[in-house]
Amino acid sequence: MPSRAAQNRASPVDRARTGSKHRLITEGHGIPLAVSLTGGNRNDLTQLMPLIDQIPPVRGKRGRPRFRPDALYADRGYDHDKYRALVRDKDITPVIARRGSEHGSGLGVYRWVVEQTFALLHWFRSLRIRWEIRDDIHEAFLSLACAIICWRRLRNLSLS
Repeated sequence: MPSRAAQNRASPVDRARTGSKHRLITEGHGIPLAVSLTGGNRNDLTQLMPLIDQIPPVRGKRGRPRFRPDALYADRGYDHDKYRALVRDKDITPVIARRGSEHGSGLGVYRWVVEQTFALLHWFRSLRIRWEIRDDIHEAFLSLACAIICWRRLRNLSLS
């Protein structure tokens, strides 16, 4: 039997209530490439490299499949020089907002795609409010929601 709520840990900002976080990498049109479920108390930085490693090969028009993106746009939660270097080691250009800098860094032009995909994920009620105790069931709903979002995005791209 799977462990009960391994990704459902106490959140330090929510009065020690248990919770979980969805982490997501999308491409430029908002199609989810990699998604993960972690406990609410996990730091964003520690989950960056496993999420990048989950990106599947994407087949282009010709040639070899691409195994990594050209650039990674992220918010201030991922600002750390060690992880910038790790992202560069994978031949990905990190474009991450610096902590302490003013808002309006220009990343909002690109980050809204990810925020919009999160909003689409949370349109599914079972993802917005977690009712499931078991992680595998919640991850199955998360994967199903990503598949539906991907199908809708690709359908709309092919129509236009």
